[in-house]
Amino acid sequence: MRNGQLRSAILFIAGLMGVAGVVSAAAASHGADPRLLGGASAMCLAHAPALIALYAAWPILRTAPAAALLLSAGTALFAVDLTARHFLAHGLFPMSAPTGGILMMSGWLAVAVGCFFKSKEA
Repeated sequence: MRNGQLRSAILFIAGLMGVAGVVSAAAASHGADPRLLGGASAMCLAHAPALIALYAAWPILRTAPAAALLLSAGTALFAVDLTARHFLAHGLFPMSAPTGGILMMSGWLAVAVGCFFKSKEA
């Protein structure tokens, strides 16, 4: 996948993540126990704008592609695992939510270390 295609895909994922966040928040408000869906919603709604920011910073932040991929994969894995636990009473696979959490943390670290690299325009 070329860099331009990846950048566009990240914006698409951000939109889907925003929709998933709103849908899971709505579902959480109508269920008996909102904790799992509420957590999934919070992660999606927190990371969708972060992906949009990375999309915008793509031309100058060298770590934007790596950060966006890590945040996308981690958020999806975490949110889908919590959603599966809510509706199916079991997760995707053992340690899937913690793995998603580690990927999200790695994505945020990729954002942070981006300050140590010269920008693409420099």
